[in-house]
Amino acid sequence: MKNKLKGTGVALITPFKQDYSIDYESLGKIIEYVLYNQVDYLVVMGTTAETPTLSWEEKLELAAFARETVKGRVPLVYGIGGNNTSEVVASIRKADMHGYDAILSVTPYYNKPQQEGLYKHFMAIAEASPMPVILYNVPGRTGVNMTAETTLNLARSNSKICAIKEASGNLEQIAKIIKDKPQDFLVISGDDNLTLPILAIGGNGVISVVANVLPASFSTMVRWGLEEVFTEARKIHLALFEFTQYLFANGSPAGIKAALASLGMCEEVLRLPLVPVTPELRSKIKQSLQNILNKQKNTI
Repeated sequence: MKNKLKGTGVALITPFKQDYSIDYESLGKIIEYVLYNQVDYLVVMGTTAETPTLSWEEKLELAAFARETVKGRVPLVYGIGGNNTSEVVASIRKADMHGYDAILSVTPYYNKPQQEGLYKHFMAIAEASPMPVILYNVPGRTGVNMTAETTLNLARSNSKICAIKEASGNLEQIAKIIKDKPQDFLVISGDDNLTLPILAIGGNGVISVVANVLPASFSTMVRWGLEEVFTEARKIHLALFEFTQYLFANGSPAGIKAALASLGMCEEVLRLPLVPVTPELRSKIKQSLQNILNKQKNTI
């Protein structure tokens, strides 16, 4: 499992048509695009996929579509989480995860549980899961931070808990996890613009939003970071830095959908309560992306 989840994972979006139905043709196109550009694995139905707006039936269809499209070419991660532990456990038990290699589960949102509650929540998920579990800590969205101590306690308590996607933005916390973690436990960046710093202190890769649209550049940066070729990795990091900031300025996945739409990969449609980026930001995203692509052409 360690090698399967090392490198660049892509947090896939869910493209929608103008009538808000799922656009499977565009999703297939995006999957083929990122695989062609040598990403290491795909995350289906993470929060970037607007999963709170998807029905259970849609989630099953998406999981099956991704499995059938990928056909085993790269590992697949199944996103499944929530703020009701018993409901998450029940969902894990009834979901068809055939063809998937791990699940990604976010810390419970809104409830703001104590650290003991987080520990018991993820232990229940690990016990129910038929496959390895990636923890996902993103306090900016959930309202609660899972501390390094809780993460380490989970990593030591159940061998199924194999990794954490860390999006706390707290490099001291992330460094403590890396310093004291079990040898085979992976620390995965959940913040595109902090990926290189996390790799520099011993992280194992990223689950990326940016890699939906710039998979070759981002996965190359990650490979160089893992190989400690930091001079070259830093060039890509700095070249993508402003573009990445733009992508998240009006929230995710609004920014990445605007970028993909500018390339003709999908329509810029989101389900409420999310809405598209402002016209001003859309212009900045489009221009910044074009500048990056033009520079890449000029270096070939």
